[in-house]
Amino acid sequence: MDKIINFRLILRVLSRNLFITSAFLLACVGVAFYFSEETGPFVYSMIIAFLLGSVFFLATRKKQKNVAITQKDAYLTVTISWLIMALTGCLPYIFSGSIPSFVDALFESVSGFSTTGASILTDIEVLPKSILFWRSLTHWIGGIGIIVLVIIIMPTLQIGGYHLFTLESSLQEKIQPTINAVGTRLLLIYIGLTVAEVILLLVGEMNFFESVCHAFGTVATGGFSPKNTSIASYSPYIQYVIMIFMLLAGINFVIHYYILKMNFKKVKENEELRFYLLVVFLIGSVVTASLYFTMNKPLESAFRDAFFQVISIITCTGFASADYLQWPVFAWLIIFFSMFLGGSTGSTAGGIKMARYLILLKNIKRFFRQLFSPHAVLHIHLNKKLISESTNRSILSFIVVYLLVFLAGSVLLVLMGIDGGTASSSVATCMAGIGPGIGTVGPVSNFAHLPDSGKLLLSFLMLLGRLEIYPILVLFSGNFWKK
Repeated sequence: MDKIINFRLILRVLSRNLFITSAFLLACVGVAFYFSEETGPFVYSMIIAFLLGSVFFLATRKKQKNVAITQKDAYLTVTISWLIMALTGCLPYIFSGSIPSFVDALFESVSGFSTTGASILTDIEVLPKSILFWRSLTHWIGGIGIIVLVIIIMPTLQIGGYHLFTLESSLQEKIQPTINAVGTRLLLIYIGLTVAEVILLLVGEMNFFESVCHAFGTVATGGFSPKNTSIASYSPYIQYVIMIFMLLAGINFVIHYYILKMNFKKVKENEELRFYLLVVFLIGSVVTASLYFTMNKPLESAFRDAFFQVISIITCTGFASADYLQWPVFAWLIIFFSMFLGGSTGSTAGGIKMARYLILLKNIKRFFRQLFSPHAVLHIHLNKKLISESTNRSILSFIVVYLLVFLAGSVLLVLMGIDGGTASSSVATCMAGIGPGIGTVGPVSNFAHLPDSGKLLLSFLMLLGRLEIYPILVLFSGNFWKK
């Protein structure tokens, strides 16, 4: 009889994930040594990750012939991978004493790997630089997704990796038919953007350590900064550089690939890219006008503050250059509603994503056209490709489920004694992977004051949003565990 779940195959993938994680922890040992800081927290964490990976590897070293990873296997593998990454990632915080509480350390780790950027830290700059480096590095790992790193070595596993590839929320469109080629190209683009930003930040006289940490947080659309004031204390040049790279990180990585290949026809045909840039421009312009006319800010300052925060929120990065809660109510309400947008599909951004909203608008347009032509057969296209009715229903259902989960999460936080504004924005920002919210979790605040139950719920919602809901929710279905 066929197995419901191939646990041997899942453990093989998890062992590779743990080996990769231990390699990143080893890199942090070098950082700690360079800054003359304690290396123990990373050594102990690395040993635990490596030993657990070795156990999984030895338990599954007997190869299975002609094994294909099923959709059920993929759902469980991806979910457990992120959970194990988060659990492993919180070890350096606990061993170093930087975050002694397990719940707080888990929250910070999940926030890092899910590229959310929400934090429980009240004074970031007192932490060792090696811990701050690890904190930012978790963004960079989570941004591209450790799954893509496994895909690159998937041939050694002798299993097909397509389901793993398509479930990872940052990777939704294939460039080439071979998964290995796709993973390699995306990783090179990801590294290239990171290096380019580091160089430009260095030109702006940001030191190398902070340049690397901010590049990790920008390209991954994460938002962790090694500074208490995030980006607010840096020069306008630095803010513009980070603003531009946040915008680039919110674009489908396939677009970056086409640009490098000089295939501008494909870029021009991409409706989501045009819609994404239009939404950013319109919302940014409205907020700029609000700051200019109601707060009497200089035009350049109003433009920079408005577009920085709008891009940061829409791309789900979460860096802050100003306290938007001090803006007119109209302006920060726009910021709040922007939390539900998200960047492009195939980017490191979170949220509902622009393509889904574009298809929703096409459905609304089709509805009104059919009111006048009830017998017309009207199809929906995206990038000149037909969207099947099943795919269309799936996309619309996702938006509804996303909003229902947001509503349920907000109600649960209110029942825990959290005020409505803080509760709703906490859920919105954690589901979308943004970081700061409104209320008591605004851009100059943090999540430290929330009860442990609230932090655990928000940690769950961060993972739920990072994996785009279904891969995790489906595990709670009774049918999933049936043959």
